[in-house]
Amino acid sequence: MLLANPRGYCAGVDRAVITVEKALEQYGAPIYVRKQIVHNTHVVRTLEERGAIFVEETEEVPEGAIVVFSAHGVSPAVHEQAERRQLKTIDATCPLVTKVHKEAKRFASEDRDIILIGHIGHEEVEGTSGEAPEHIQIVESPDEVHKVEVRDPDNVSWLSQTTLSVDETTQTVDALRQKFPNLLDPPSDDICYATSNRQDAVKAMAPECELVIVVGSDNSSNSVRLVEVALDAGADAAHLIDNASLMEDAWLEGVTTVGVTSGASVPDILVRELLDKLASHGYGSVSPVTTADETLTFSLPKELRRDLRAE
Repeated sequence: MLLANPRGYCAGVDRAVITVEKALEQYGAPIYVRKQIVHNTHVVRTLEERGAIFVEETEEVPEGAIVVFSAHGVSPAVHEQAERRQLKTIDATCPLVTKVHKEAKRFASEDRDIILIGHIGHEEVEGTSGEAPEHIQIVESPDEVHKVEVRDPDNVSWLSQTTLSVDETTQTVDALRQKFPNLLDPPSDDICYATSNRQDAVKAMAPECELVIVVGSDNSSNSVRLVEVALDAGADAAHLIDNASLMEDAWLEGVTTVGVTSGASVPDILVRELLDKLASHGYGSVSPVTTADETLTFSLPKELRRDLRAE
């Protein structure tokens, strides 16, 4: 059995989950969270058991209560709604998503048309496009580039959701550049280091595997991408499961080498449970496939740090 490294929690997810945990300790339950703090069923359920209440919109939060914004970020309109309801907000947006928001605002201030590569309806895309809705249009794949219309072909820039497939995003950018030769790049890559690293580890592992199992939830974009990357990199089969109980024994028929990884919002306990289950089926030898060493950490949101210091 091959075990991808890096896998699991990234710095932004770790920061977001700890933010809710610390808020519950500091202020007491309930703490409201707009949307899932991160896209993982186990994490959400665990925080609910501790007193977090997850809502879809700020209107569901009682006036004057505490609300945490998820790691995926929110639009300025959401901040305004929270202010109108006199909510105490704690913004757990991943700093790498905040970077994309700032890029969107800067490009918009230059009156550029902005092509945002991402999945329509994803919270991160909604938050980023909300920074400059009159300037931003969303493209999901290279196949959609031919439909893009802009005011000035020489004044176009692109941004991307942070959790996309690196390879497919490159294809989309190449297609955009064919249409708009003077396309302006963001100052640095928008796809986050953790997404890239997890995809690289899978690419290194997949050619040796008849089967790759990715631990992650269906609504986790980066987890879904890992399945696609595994198949593209040469794995005979790849499956996404929320936890070990969802693994099907039939997947293991004729399989000599299984690869295991997990999305950036997955706690390692879920991977350990899968490894134990695979060991019970005879896959007890684990060899790590390491392609990067991650040391990045992010400080907690300033609103929470201030109150923790005061105490």
